[in-house]
Amino acid sequence: MNATLAEPFPAAPWGGHRCAGGRDRGSATVEIAIALPSLVLVLVTALWAVLTAAAEVTCVDAVRAGARAAARGESLASVREAVAGAAPPGARVEVSRGGELTTVSVTAEVRPPIRTGLPPVTLHARALAATEPGGDVP
Repeated sequence: MNATLAEPFPAAPWGGHRCAGGRDRGSATVEIAIALPSLVLVLVTALWAVLTAAAEVTCVDAVRAGARAAARGESLASVREAVAGAAPPGARVEVSRGGELTTVSVTAEVRPPIRTGLPPVTLHARALAATEPGGDVP
């Protein structure tokens, strides 16, 4: 009798039997090894997007509060300090007050949460407020 007809899959050298999918053995491990880093990169990018949006909202809130305070006549040094405290760490704050208009702007850089090779995002927020009568006197 022919060996291939009697046994569709010849016995393995160690005494076990080969299965039909023997060539695919370990393919799930390879697929996970390829897919897992990609999944982590996507999750880190999504996290970074959320952190960037939160930092943008923080910058906008800080400049609005600062513009209102500066327009009322509070000292520019205290306004600058308050805005810098409310803005993301490392943000640059600029405050100017004129006879008619008060301007507060913040520039902040948001870096990815881990080293991914992605560039940092620079955020800008600016608020204007009408200077109240007597508010432009230092």
